[in-house]
Amino acid sequence: MPATVAQILAPYEDKPELVERVASRTVNPSIAILEPNPEWPQRFKEVKERIQKALGALILDIAHAGSTSVPGLPAKDIIDVDLTLEDATDEASYVKPLEEAGFRFLLREPQWHQHRFFVENWPKAYHVNVHVWGPDSPEAARHRIFRDWLLKTPADLELYAKVKREAAEETAVAGDSMMDYTRRKEKTIDEILGRAFRDLGYIE
Repeated sequence: MPATVAQILAPYEDKPELVERVASRTVNPSIAILEPNPEWPQRFKEVKERIQKALGALILDIAHAGSTSVPGLPAKDIIDVDLTLEDATDEASYVKPLEEAGFRFLLREPQWHQHRFFVENWPKAYHVNVHVWGPDSPEAARHRIFRDWLLKTPADLELYAKVKREAAEETAVAGDSMMDYTRRKEKTIDEILGRAFRDLGYIE
């Protein structure tokens, strides 16, 4: 069953202490924000085909998420993928096939909609983040709503691009982490999502 409007709107309290780390990255991606790269859609297509070959009928949906999925939006050079499966807790059905396809299992977050996180970050490979969700994940729905809103709202696309550049610069100067970069964008993301939710009639 898809996420309900109430679930999509519900606030989430980040609890890093509950994250279960399975492995670590071999290569840390850069926080630098790049101009839109025409290769990003093709990279996603290649990743999607590999995941489809690995998991086949287990897949309910594979979506290009994150900033590289929005034409014209500057982004980190990372392809984000939302992979929806029937049961994200059934790791026995998909972890080994994904790892054999080249994706390293990094994190398990049961408290965050049963999120599982994989990456491809081998030397000389482009960076890929694969987010595994169940069919009722409100976070995957929020990603889609945010992307669709930016696609039709140039003013918010420009605003988000500005905030991303500022957050990346501040993070680099301070020597902070990717998580710090993400936190610096949160207020603007919430404001943009609010406008998208209002447009959909989710809030007044």
